[in-house]
Amino acid sequence: MRIRLLFILSISILCLKTFAQQSSRPNIIVILTDDHAVSTIGAYGSKYGATPNLDRLAKEGALFNRAFVVNSICGPSRAVLLTGKYSHVNGMRDNRDRFDASQDVFPARLKQSGFQTAWIGKWHLVSYPQGFDYWNIFPGQGLYYNPAMISMKGDTTRQNGYATDIVTDMTINWLNKRDESKPFFVVVGEKAPHRTWMPDTSDLGKFDHIKFPLPKNFYDSYEKRIAAEMQDMSIEKTMKLGYDLKMKSDPDATAEAFIKRMSPEQRKKWNAYYDRIEEDFLKKKLTGKALSEWKYQRYMKDYYSTTLSLDRNIGKILAYLDDNNLTKNTIVVYTSDQGFYMGEHGWFDKRFMYEESMRTPLIIRYPGVIKPGTVSNQIISNVDFAPTFLDAAGISIPKEIQGRSMMPLLRDPKASIRNSAYYHFYEFPGEHSVLKHFGIRTSRYKLIRFYDYKNFWELYDLQKDPNEMKNLYGQKKYDAITADLKKQLEQLCIENKDKEALNALAQNL
Repeated sequence: MRIRLLFILSISILCLKTFAQQSSRPNIIVILTDDHAVSTIGAYGSKYGATPNLDRLAKEGALFNRAFVVNSICGPSRAVLLTGKYSHVNGMRDNRDRFDASQDVFPARLKQSGFQTAWIGKWHLVSYPQGFDYWNIFPGQGLYYNPAMISMKGDTTRQNGYATDIVTDMTINWLNKRDESKPFFVVVGEKAPHRTWMPDTSDLGKFDHIKFPLPKNFYDSYEKRIAAEMQDMSIEKTMKLGYDLKMKSDPDATAEAFIKRMSPEQRKKWNAYYDRIEEDFLKKKLTGKALSEWKYQRYMKDYYSTTLSLDRNIGKILAYLDDNNLTKNTIVVYTSDQGFYMGEHGWFDKRFMYEESMRTPLIIRYPGVIKPGTVSNQIISNVDFAPTFLDAAGISIPKEIQGRSMMPLLRDPKASIRNSAYYHFYEFPGEHSVLKHFGIRTSRYKLIRFYDYKNFWELYDLQKDPNEMKNLYGQKKYDAITADLKKQLEQLCIENKDKEALNALAQNL
């Protein structure tokens, strides 16, 4: 009898310890958007009022001014987040690769330690998710209106509604059905505001009253910048009137296939808005700079309008946490898979190591750890997400992970976890004709090595030239700085085991 009582007592103590550990560990929500430019978010200085809920999140948490991605393209960025490893290690170098989801991903470790895990929305890694209790994902990029979604059973089902609303509703439904005795981890994978920037019908025209100022370098001549001159991502030449800007009169790749998915009610509102825009456009018969600037205005209006639903749905998630007493014990992370050009250098899209593309928004709210209103200027990278989430959950970080935990920085904004960020882009030849390149970004300088098809260097002083207009490489007064940066870059290539980059460096250009 005594032995039995001791056994019961031991089991009870073990259960209590397990329950205490589970209840003390924070829940984690990662809201991962697609191509969200830092410059369009109010907390980062945008003046157009598109992001009140994101701005609220920043006031209640921390805003990171120097968050960077290691490879500015959709699929590879997600692979880096999942693994905490650089693209050449996790195997997803560009969107044409297939991600091996069976490899060591941090959500699987969270699941093994007692978390409930889910990924809902945009996945875009070709393979199906593994290491999750639940997933429901868009095929490929996904569609804005009435999108198809693939469930864990493998069946594909059409969902009626607008993609951003659907992802939020699915997330809240999953949260409602969770085991409340366990902490949870969920990625809310939003398609917005990815090309072709299709706003919800309720948001059409919300920014038509604004004339967006042209970026100072909209008419960039790309002097002494070979790769910038070679690109195929300009608003003037690459952006399509039909596909991107919804003008039906343009026979080249119109967005008609997307519009066909709309319900009669959705299509009626859509056509009523864009038909009026097109009628006015055709009357103007624009050419040259006037046409380029018209395209820029339409792009900005559609892009900003698309972010309205995104922010509105972030508000729904924050309200759900408040209403269900989950706010105090839930880490909320807002980030994007990369930045995006909003007319800077005359461009849209991403891919380059230049600031608008490499820099990504990052806002984290962690009650009791992060002081509200914190602003950090420390350098961090999206390779640091995986170790950070494991660390926050009290799980040991595998030695194979290449990123570094941000927890010291979250506890103390003055702390530093890295002095520079490493970058490597591989997709050439590919869409938008951006050359292969890798490099280092420090607090002040950026050194980039373009290689393979063409071989050359670029150097920028971000303090004097934040818009990266003047390539300083080869100027004598920067020889010492260049030599030091090359040493740092080589060391990063060695530490990160990037053999392809090391081979390029060996050419000694």
